[in-house]
Amino acid sequence: MDKQGMSGKLVVITGATSGIGRATAEGLSAMGATLLLVGRDEGRLKAAQDSMPRVEGVPMPETHCADLSSMAEVRRLAAAIRDAHPRVDVLINNAGTIAGRRKLTVDGYEYTFALDHLSPFLLTNLLLDRLKAAAPSRIITVSSSAHLAGKIHFDDLMLARRYSAPRAYGQAKLANVLFTYELARRLEGTRVTANCVHPGAVRTHFGNEASGPVRIGLVAVRPFELSARQGARTPIYLASSPEVEGVTGRYFVRGKARRSSTASYDLDAARRLWEESARLTGLEADERAAGDRK
Repeated sequence: MDKQGMSGKLVVITGATSGIGRATAEGLSAMGATLLLVGRDEGRLKAAQDSMPRVEGVPMPETHCADLSSMAEVRRLAAAIRDAHPRVDVLINNAGTIAGRRKLTVDGYEYTFALDHLSPFLLTNLLLDRLKAAAPSRIITVSSSAHLAGKIHFDDLMLARRYSAPRAYGQAKLANVLFTYELARRLEGTRVTANCVHPGAVRTHFGNEASGPVRIGLVAVRPFELSARQGARTPIYLASSPEVEGVTGRYFVRGKARRSSTASYDLDAARRLWEESARLTGLEADERAAGDRK
């Protein structure tokens, strides 16, 4: 794709101030995309905004500061985007974390589950009419190979009884895949596609909130990790390539669709997770832009 391949396309990227998110933003900016960058720190957002490649005729990236672990903040962000933009061409749900110790959000939810799953679930639903207005449009959610060992603990989603960082992260990343597949089914016929991606083990600031053995483990593998730019290749590909036009409900690794875990294809679990997520985020019936299953 040439440098102007994304000209006129509005791309919303969460977690855009560092790592894969920032590298993805830089790559799409160089292609001529109009960017809306989301992060939780004003200073880092400004630095990311200033670092974006400039293409003649393309406006300076727009920035929004939001703590996406808060459902109220997700709603505020969605409202700001909706007020300013009649359409969104690409939504990249990239923000995520792994917490070493169990902690709760302002809503009383386990932090990793809230930030990594509930926030993209809510934001995506609240922006779906804008994505439909831009169809063909794309939703990309950054998951991880950690989903392969994940399990959805429906009897204890907030892991109050038995918490560990890998357990929380595996659950959240499996939730990303289940959400993507269920979303793709609900969006059938709309020309809005939904895919998820494992970007690879990437050398970023990810895991900075971890502690103890988890942090030690993350540091130990860093010499073998990919750069953020390498990790951004697949998200950029899914956001921009005509080769994946119309491709939906798939899990991508290094630019190729791969089979995800057996648990990720459980239709009953996907539907149940959707309903639980709608309840937890307060998504009202008239906001469920993906609609009821036909």
